[in-house]
Amino acid sequence: MPDNVTWLGAPSFPEAARTAVADTQLRTNLRKATGTIRDKRLAVTAELDDWEQLRDAGEAIKRKTLRHLDEYLVRLEESVTKAGGHVHWAADAAEANRIVTDLVKATGEREVVKVKSMATQEIALNEFLEAEGITAYETDLAELIVQLGEDRPSHILVPAIHRNRAEIREIFRREMGRWGRPAPEGLTDRPSDLADAARLHLREKFLRAKVAVSGANFAAADTGTVGVVESEGNGRMCLTLPETLITVMGIEKVLPSFEDLAVFLQLLPRSSTGERMNPYTSMWTGTTEGDGPSGFHLVLLDNGRTATLKDTVGRQALACIRCSACLNVCPVYERTGGHAYGSVYPGPIGAVLTPQLVGVGRDDSHADSLPFASTLCGACYDACPVKINIPEVLVHLRAKVVESKRAKSRVPTPEALVMKAAAAVLNSPGRLSAAQRLANPAARLVSRRGTIGNLPGPLSRWTGTRDTAVPPKESLRAWWRRTREEDGK
Repeated sequence: MPDNVTWLGAPSFPEAARTAVADTQLRTNLRKATGTIRDKRLAVTAELDDWEQLRDAGEAIKRKTLRHLDEYLVRLEESVTKAGGHVHWAADAAEANRIVTDLVKATGEREVVKVKSMATQEIALNEFLEAEGITAYETDLAELIVQLGEDRPSHILVPAIHRNRAEIREIFRREMGRWGRPAPEGLTDRPSDLADAARLHLREKFLRAKVAVSGANFAAADTGTVGVVESEGNGRMCLTLPETLITVMGIEKVLPSFEDLAVFLQLLPRSSTGERMNPYTSMWTGTTEGDGPSGFHLVLLDNGRTATLKDTVGRQALACIRCSACLNVCPVYERTGGHAYGSVYPGPIGAVLTPQLVGVGRDDSHADSLPFASTLCGACYDACPVKINIPEVLVHLRAKVVESKRAKSRVPTPEALVMKAAAAVLNSPGRLSAAQRLANPAARLVSRRGTIGNLPGPLSRWTGTRDTAVPPKESLRAWWRRTREEDGK
């Protein structure tokens, strides 16, 4: 099972979230950024009368693809090879890293420029290349901020969403000189000035780079066409100027046909950045003499995806197109940020994808805690452009986590004992009535301003973070019995 998906040594989600929620600056940054993106998405999706039909189409294409994934991958390999490209298969992160490293070394180069890629973050490619004496330069603005700040990404679309403009300016002023061209003198925190500083810093890297590494948003099986969508133009520079292009793509990104892009190129920009179309949509099919890279390599990455595919409920997480719409509407993500998830895939989709890629019940309290990082409000399901039923998968994975713990220990947990006792009470009208009569005076003894305070022992995990209302003086059952007697019925 892959280990690179999660950050080694990361605490469980409840522990990490407790620290994140206490950071008021982080919460301010997140609230402002997610709120802005959320409002833009709602505005542009409302413009389309057939938005729900597009979602239905996207869901149908993805379900069909996952059902026949093996066939489409073989067809993709044949199409890419026929067009002059080379296809490599990687079972896990170690194999993918070795393939990419060997391809870079074969060119004789010691540096690469990179397009923003979740797949290469997933396998920790940058760190592996560094250990082999190869420097990888991130060219996406947000990824550049994260790299210069020796930070980790916290959002699928906007990796530096946890940073504000003042923080970014200080990172540029302090770190740019160590990686290349230093930040301009007197750099301000105006967005235009920060963008200019990044442009000047990266320009020399674009012009001298001989090797580029990218991810892929989609790949059409019938033509072998690979596509990357982005908003800054850095991707276009990386995909056209170098002599060698290496693309690392999760096997679930394949689409049956080129025509399917007509659906996803409408769904993705509206769901991700709230734009009607992506400013830069780059597509290439193999290699063409005198146009673009002369060598193209496509690395197809499994890294836990085949294992995920076996789960008929959980496999729908593989339909994700990495738009991040679920993050921007999630009340949990908005308050904790992405670092609390301890994975390259944060937010609701990360809570269902990460445990499956890593494997549930592997004594990894961090990954196993992620399915519980949700209120199950369903906002993520409503926002998902391909209708991944994230709440359904969350509940499914929670059950698997509980079952795995139960199988490893014959001693029942306090929670299991409480649930068993609750079932016994709720299954008996007499016991329920007695419990209600006892609960009311007991609850009022520990109540405070109409709510129950923090209780000792295992119950503190619930009452320590929630305001629980005091039971009413009279239960519904007692009220019903009394009023019927008063009415003579």
